[in-house]
Amino acid sequence: MAFSGRRCLFALSLLISSTAFSTYGWCQSGIASIYAGGRTANGETAHASHMTAAHRSLPFGTLVKVTHKHSGKSIVVRINDRGPFVRGRVIDLTPAAAHALGFDGLAPVTLDVVGHS
Repeated sequence: MAFSGRRCLFALSLLISSTAFSTYGWCQSGIASIYAGGRTANGETAHASHMTAAHRSLPFGTLVKVTHKHSGKSIVVRINDRGPFVRGRVIDLTPAAAHALGFDGLAPVTLDVVGHS
């Protein structure tokens, strides 16, 4: 089966994904953003002061170590919501989590799954 130039580039981009396996079994790199809202996808009330986050596909209750690529600071957050729904972003953090990492807008981060609550 022959592939056109675009198909080959698309297949190659899927192989060189930002998601990979780590010593904990899963890691991802990308851009983190800040969010705050009312009700989360798992039914909890969102609290800006809690160390929680939104991720598109990780199960609720997953504990994720988030490391700021520039500062090297790390925190652990619990996934309790879905998102982000903006292309290129991998996680939405509460204001408290973003503050602990030292950013207030967008930041390059690495995600490592460390457990489940």
